[in-house]
Amino acid sequence: MKVLSIQSAVAFGHVGNSAAVFPLQRIGVEVLPVYTVNFSNHTGYGAWRGPLIAPDDVAAVIQGIEDRGVFPEIDVVLSGYQGGEGIADVIIDAVARVKKANPDAVYACDPVMGNAKSGCFVAPAIPVLLRERVVPVADILTPNQFELGFLTDTEPGSIDSTLESADMLRARGPRTVLVTSVERPDRAPETIEMMVVDDAGAWIVQTPLIPMKANGSGDVTAALFTAHYRRTGDAADALARTASSVFDLLSNTFEAGSRELRLVESQEAYAHPRLQFAVRQVR
Repeated sequence: MKVLSIQSAVAFGHVGNSAAVFPLQRIGVEVLPVYTVNFSNHTGYGAWRGPLIAPDDVAAVIQGIEDRGVFPEIDVVLSGYQGGEGIADVIIDAVARVKKANPDAVYACDPVMGNAKSGCFVAPAIPVLLRERVVPVADILTPNQFELGFLTDTEPGSIDSTLESADMLRARGPRTVLVTSVERPDRAPETIEMMVVDDAGAWIVQTPLIPMKANGSGDVTAALFTAHYRRTGDAADALARTASSVFDLLSNTFEAGSRELRLVESQEAYAHPRLQFAVRQVR
């Protein structure tokens, strides 16, 4: 499998491509990383250095990849944090060209814009661009619950309302929606859930809630789920593998008292997920 991953990069820490590439490689996926920013560290520190990559420069890198004749071999285009406003057009164009070269390719979009605790942390134009232009061309979408609500102008909370919101998104283009954080009021205390919905049904998995903020965990989640799902077409299996891997990654990070993901140290969790959490079909 080959994945063209168009995301941010940081020198210190693990977010964007700096979070997604290694776990994908560890499960045997060939990754072609294209950077939308090249920062010293993620913006959660409040200070960082380095450039946003100009859309024309991002497009030039993608063009160079196409020049090598690789597009027919690409199975997945994956996008995450977009940085500047013009990146959306570059990604949409790249998706169209990859799919022309390989009609079986899919586009997985992690619509990074914020979360319930922090609110939106991207430029104001980005959420609108994602909703109006990027979502309709995606095949797989991996929002958290906050992002799901923004994209659908709803307030998902229960299983039923989250399903309804996911179906609203699916009606606009993506056939598969992974909700990476479901915090329903009636769940067991100190737990968190993920839900996936596709044409075959809907499934939910519950894990213990680890009391920490971990930048980049959503990027790892989107990457691993997309790869597992693309390989098998089995949403429930992809959900189980992803939940297991990400939980162990977060546990290792929390136990180490680290602000940055213990990405390398947790590599066995990607290669050999324990599958310790039951996945329950909800539709």
